[in-house]
Amino acid sequence: MSADAMEQHRQQVLARARGKVLEVGFGTGLNLPFYPATVEQLTALDTNPGTLAIAERRLAKTAIPVEKVTLNGESLPMVAASFDTVVSTWTLCSIARVSQALDEIHRVLKPDGKFLFVEHGLSPDRSVRVFQNRLNSWQKAIADGCNLNRNIPRLIEDADFEILELESFYAKGLPGFMGYFYKGIAQKR
Repeated sequence: MSADAMEQHRQQVLARARGKVLEVGFGTGLNLPFYPATVEQLTALDTNPGTLAIAERRLAKTAIPVEKVTLNGESLPMVAASFDTVVSTWTLCSIARVSQALDEIHRVLKPDGKFLFVEHGLSPDRSVRVFQNRLNSWQKAIADGCNLNRNIPRLIEDADFEILELESFYAKGLPGFMGYFYKGIAQKR
């Protein structure tokens, strides 16, 4: 997800970030250049300490205060209602207990906060869905638990979020089975 074609999606999603931000699945810090000046502090959450180490070069270039936290999104130690914005970019596909992680995101988000996301997932086209379902076990095995066939909007809504904006589309340059994207903004109901 580091291709130049993904940058526009990162930039569009992150333009709405403000205040105290939690990024679930920080990885190597690819989102850092796209956070606007409205971000006061960033908590960078990732399960892999190796990716946080790789992010050091990008972290050195940002003026945003960043707290790095190595743990998964399924059990967050943060106080309830402590973040203005929570961000997830191409992360929900690989969280084992994704519903639990979304419940945690809901818990730590302030009542007027926003959940910003861009994810890949289940296609509305039957022929593509069949292919996604057939390939999913292989994809999970070779791509660190990444699922091709998650219904991202349904998962978000089931976690008691209201989706305020949603754009869904096939990304250019990717095969349909892995390039059906959901990009949007949600808030607590």
